[in-house]
Amino acid sequence: MAHHSTPSSQKALMMELKSLQEQPVEGFRIGLVEESDLYNWEVAIFGPPNTLYEGGYFKSHIKFPIDYPYSPPTFRFLTKMWHPNIYENGDVCISILHPPVDDPQSGELPSERWNPTQNVRTILLSVISLLNEPNTFSPANVDASVMFRKWRDSKGKDKEYAEIIRKQVVSTVAEAERDGVKVPTTLAEYCVQTRVPSQDSSSDLLYDDLYDDDMEEEDEDEEEEDESDLESGGEAGGTSGGEGGVTTRCYNDDQEDSGNEDS
Repeated sequence: MAHHSTPSSQKALMMELKSLQEQPVEGFRIGLVEESDLYNWEVAIFGPPNTLYEGGYFKSHIKFPIDYPYSPPTFRFLTKMWHPNIYENGDVCISILHPPVDDPQSGELPSERWNPTQNVRTILLSVISLLNEPNTFSPANVDASVMFRKWRDSKGKDKEYAEIIRKQVVSTVAEAERDGVKVPTTLAEYCVQTRVPSQDSSSDLLYDDLYDDDMEEEDEDEEEEDESDLESGGEAGGTSGGEGGVTTRCYNDDQEDSGNEDS
């Protein structure tokens, strides 16, 4: 039958997509760029309340390799971003997305890099944490890194960095309106999880093609594993809370700051 020749990566991605549709990560909208292509996802990130990114609507793509999850995907912002760890072309530079090779010159430990136990949830949580807590030791955008340090060290008195971010946030409002998206601006709205229904019956057919009935139990195990990863904070991926109190679930203002290991 057809599903016997389906790549394992495709099965893994379908399971993750199904899990994220049924149990979304707060602050994100997930979908496929094209319904027939499981290797290219579109992601919309909502800026967390009580941060510089509050009210923002940031679009991005995740592209997965054929040997996922043994190799990491790439994460690229389509929305123009001014950030120490985002390249001019939108590519995100973060340890969790770096291949698991031993590279002493990078300053990264192997445990900080990608490994097959990571998943889309830990990537999303790492990226939202990175937005609010950049790594300025090995920046992708040096000018943004210098500006961020001035803003941080002056405790907000040097406003140049904050003003650029806020302008970018405002510029995303029109796109959100075009897409018919209501961006959450309060903590209560941000924390609401919305189950995303299948767009049409073809999605159900795709599930049937990929899985036998005896794989349902495996699917449930995967969802439980994802929940466990979410609750543990994605330790291997640097998904700890950052400035503004972002945590792995809905953040709170009392969450202690801790660092990301990005480069």
